[in-house]
Parts: sequence; C-alpha cells; structure tokens
Amino acid sequence: QVQLVESGGGSVQAGGSLRLSCAASGGTFSTYTMGWFRRAPGKDREFVASISRSGTLTYYDDSVKGRFTISRDNAKNTVYLQMNSLKPEDTAVYYCAGVAYGSTRYTTPDLYKNWGQGTQVTVSS
Repeated sequence: QVQLVESGGGSVQAGGSLRLSCAASGGTFSTYTMGWFRRAPGKDREFVASISRSGTLTYYDDSVKGRFTISRDNAKNTVYLQMNSLKPEDTAVYYCAGVAYGSTRYTTPDLYKNWGQGTQVTVSS
C-alpha cells in the first residue's frame, strides 16, 4: 500500500497560483492512477483531476479545466497539481488519492483506496 503526503498549500489572493505536491512511498507508484480531490467547508469531498499511471492521460472537473494541471514524475514518486487563476471558490482542503490499476475516469472518492492527510488552500478575494 502506498502512503501519500501532500504539501504546497497556503493562502493566496484571487488570480494567484499555487502548486501542490503529493509524495508517495511504500508502494510501486507507477502502478497507481492518481487523483486530486477537495473538500470545501460544509461540502462533500469532490473530484478535481486525475492522471493515468504513465501520465499520458488526464481528466478534469469542468470547474477547474483550463486553470489546473495535473502531472506526475514517476522517477520521483510524486504527483503535482498546478493551480492558476485561483478563485475564492477554490478554497478547500486538497487531498491526493491513489488506486492501483485504476481508471482516470474514477471521479468518486470511494474508488480510491489510498489517501493523504490533506493540505489547506485558501483563496481570498
């Protein structure tokens, strides 16, 4: 089982950028489809983006398409989420998640088996 640790969260003004990282250990990272989810105050955890095991396929929620980019470096066992043009509604705790041999079309949390502890992103207007 892979263990996941997120970093890179923080506070930024609207229009700004942040890059989140998620470091994996304890498993064969290249066999895991990876995803990013977020939970805003008072809301359920929601899908943000996913990336295939090789990194060639990506999938985004419409709310972040064109602003966020998911990528991975299998040599470093790390997945990234580059967030540009941030909006106050992007404020949430962001989680990375993984599932061995999963599909990039996995958009519900219950399909992912491994989770990080989350990192807070706050966007002020």
